[in-house]
Amino acid sequence: MSNEEIAAIFRRISDLMELREDNPFKLRAYRNAAEVIEDLQTPLSKMAADGGTAALRQLPSIGEAMSKKIIEILETGTCKAYEDLKAEIPDSVLDLLRVEGVGLKTAQILYHQFRITNLEDFARFTRGGGLQSVPRLGEKAQARIRSSLEQLVR
Repeated sequence: MSNEEIAAIFRRISDLMELREDNPFKLRAYRNAAEVIEDLQTPLSKMAADGGTAALRQLPSIGEAMSKKIIEILETGTCKAYEDLKAEIPDSVLDLLRVEGVGLKTAQILYHQFRITNLEDFARFTRGGGLQSVPRLGEKAQARIRSSLEQLVR
């Protein structure tokens, strides 16, 4: 598994944690780890094979818990923390972030208040006029979302 793929898992973990409104320090730790991993020239698989978790802990923002998760991801392609989050909040909710004009705060509202879990649900919600009931979305933002969503759902 590549460094980019591991970093992507850590980013998704942090995004799911933010949707769940978890501790901001904990989700920032995952984001920081993802940045370090993305910028790393040496493959994590090589570092782990050569020195295990001790070698990984030498990296900035990678402590004991993160190093164990990296090893778990390298061995299985995922980690328990990610799977637990996906069981609680569907991973497809993060697809809403692909829509121009939808950030994490709007995705939180769509998921928590309107139970939108994927792009198809969001498209139906939007076609039915639901965007007008989403707080903090003006006409321009609604138009941008409708246009972007239309292209993504095609």
